[in-house]
Amino acid sequence: MEQRGEFPQRFYLTARTVVWDLDEVEAWLEQRRQASRAKAIKRAPSPDVNLRKARPVKG
Repeated sequence: MEQRGEFPQRFYLTARTVVWDLDEVEAWLEQRRQASRAKAIKRAPSPDVNLRKARPVKG
């Protein structure tokens, strides 16, 4: 999501530590919360368990 521009951009705090700006993340969360309430975000479809190769459904 970050690469697609749908989530705030991270930045380096040290050479090996990345962080996100809390205000940007909280604003993103609020946008997602409002979109969810407005039913603007569609849920992913449930996978068809009958098509899976591992642990096939019996019966």
